[in-house]
Amino acid sequence: MGNKPQQANTSDVIQARYDKLQALRDAGRDPFVITTSDRDVYTATVKENFEEYENKDVCVAGRIMSKRGKGKVSFLDLHDKTGKIQIFAKFDDLGEVEYGFLKKWDIGDIVEVKGFVFRTQMGEISIHATAVKLLSKSLKPLPEKYHGLTNTDLRYRQRYVDLIMNPEVRDTFVKRSKIIASIRRFLDAQDFIEVETPMLVANAGGAAARPFVTHFNALDEDFKLRISLELYLKRLIVGGLERVYEIGRVFRNEGVDTRHNPEFTLMELYQAYTDYNGMMDLTENLYRHVAQDVLGTTVITYNGVEMDLGKPFERITMVDAVKKYAGVDFNEIKTDEEAKAIAKEHHVEFEDRHKKGDILSLFFEEYAEEHLIQPTFVMDHPIEISPLTKKKPDNPDYVERFEFFMNGWEMANAYSELNDPIDQRERFKAQEALLAQGDEEANTTDEDFLNALEIGMAPTGGIGFGIDRMVMLLTDSPAIRDVLLFPTMKSLDK
Repeated sequence: MGNKPQQANTSDVIQARYDKLQALRDAGRDPFVITTSDRDVYTATVKENFEEYENKDVCVAGRIMSKRGKGKVSFLDLHDKTGKIQIFAKFDDLGEVEYGFLKKWDIGDIVEVKGFVFRTQMGEISIHATAVKLLSKSLKPLPEKYHGLTNTDLRYRQRYVDLIMNPEVRDTFVKRSKIIASIRRFLDAQDFIEVETPMLVANAGGAAARPFVTHFNALDEDFKLRISLELYLKRLIVGGLERVYEIGRVFRNEGVDTRHNPEFTLMELYQAYTDYNGMMDLTENLYRHVAQDVLGTTVITYNGVEMDLGKPFERITMVDAVKKYAGVDFNEIKTDEEAKAIAKEHHVEFEDRHKKGDILSLFFEEYAEEHLIQPTFVMDHPIEISPLTKKKPDNPDYVERFEFFMNGWEMANAYSELNDPIDQRERFKAQEALLAQGDEEANTTDEDFLNALEIGMAPTGGIGFGIDRMVMLLTDSPAIRDVLLFPTMKSLDK
């Protein structure tokens, strides 16, 4: 006899499962010593190709999700990653010992079944079992079949149970994987190369966000978790790689809501010898390609609203968007004081440090964003909110930047990248001043990045895509936590 398994819970149901495991070990049938399976086919393959498999011997493996029958006949539903199939087991075929063990299987157990494929009198494709094996014992029961795992907080904390109980959740994450693979194929075909850059950085720049700080013991120095991929990827443009992208986690020390998680997946790409117009073309083509590739259509529906990626995306300046939706023309506003006055009239909240460009952005967020349902590029942002972007030659108060919107959400952010090291240093100085005034999201000066710009960077277009929001839209998922396998959660003991 082996040592009695440790009991995780004193409830009768769980105790009964521990007792079954002990009985198996006493009989020399410990499932946890088994290291592999003879599985040779998936359940979906059998069902989709029944004529090929009918009356042929197969071996399947998966989790038991239901049991029925009585006496000397049992029916089981076996689920694997592709779907489910019915198992038909008889005392006469398996014998008293094996059938006796099968009768003691619990829902949630992971098993292997050998047998031949047939169709029952009810027309259901099934496997007539000739040999069975328990591969892993489930010591805790799954949620009740007809109620499933519906508690949202518990679903996120125990994603492994969520994936078992809710097939649509599994489908979402399969699609997520296919979306990212499709993005890679598209960019690889455009002669981009995928790279990896540091997550632990001394200077977390490239975005307006508060970083997480950690301590590196070996160097006795504080480091930050990156908030962006930008500054390292631009160094690679300087180095002559010309077309680079990275898909990776970034970390922003901010709140959690339906569209924000403190760690999320960002894709940034940079292409030498183009500008933000080139990035608009690339974005339009990329979204259209991924939707068609993964969903088989360029018309998607999110929360009942239809969006058409097949039509040309709208392009509008931020000034024109505010004029259209707020009735305020910032071309007529000349000073910061005038901007603040009009903000007060429209009850748009601002801070004393804000300038005309900041207030334009606040108007846009307040009045325009929610209307941008169909794919829309919002171009030409004020310089105050764009410290890494080239000025428009004909209007230096604005920069060559766009944000891509769908469903009222910002989906991507792109620039004609600033490659003038003198201008960049001045922008960093302005950011340092904001930092000194208490803006925790302001950038700090990155001397090595400035050194790279002084070596010389070609005219470059760059863009950052929020992968999680893209997956939300393409899978009709209501919250970012529904497309993150393990979203950030508050500890239960807090």
